[in-house]
Amino acid sequence: MKDARITIVKRAVQEIKDGMNVNLGIGMPTLVANEIPTDFNVLLQSENGLLGIGPYPIAGQEDADLINAGKETITTVPGSSFFDSAESFAMIRGGHIDLAILGGMEVAENGDLANWMIPGKVVKGMGGAMDLVAGAKRVVVIMDHVNKHGISKVKKMCTLPLTGKAVVHRLITDMAVFDFTDQGMVLVETASGVTVDEVKEKTEATFTVAKGL
Repeated sequence: MKDARITIVKRAVQEIKDGMNVNLGIGMPTLVANEIPTDFNVLLQSENGLLGIGPYPIAGQEDADLINAGKETITTVPGSSFFDSAESFAMIRGGHIDLAILGGMEVAENGDLANWMIPGKVVKGMGGAMDLVAGAKRVVVIMDHVNKHGISKVKKMCTLPLTGKAVVHRLITDMAVFDFTDQGMVLVETASGVTVDEVKEKTEATFTVAKGL
């Protein structure tokens, strides 16, 4: 992993509490699985039909029948269970997922999320993100703060097609952590070595700074 991704993933792990049922989105969120403390009783759910995802397999020990929603080979933990997609989405839509950690292309200052497509690029479908942002008890988005052109992905208003409106509870980037409250977007943490002024410079969205930061 690049240093920025390590920063994001290690911070995202802190959102997971013992006893949670957690869904990890495709891409960077799947890396969180390997960082969860071994003494935590956490069940990772994949919308393609598995509750009880384990770490990535050791090279040479992959099972092609065991994959996550991103089609990566995975392992299972003792007591894991398999089921069809209908059962999986019943869990999500029924509010049984305590936490969803998803990737993002853009997040707006009001908590809107865009993470499923870029117009003009071929996509296979919207996946499970729209259900997750509507059904999970808590939604945490992790992403780079700026894109490869240096443009902020933390927007006043999303320019890409929305996954959900005002659905994000917390945003974690390589620069900062934001919460979305009734009073608006709040900067609650900065990454090591990053100043509040640097965050302001790289952020299009309007936000307030938490007291004591």
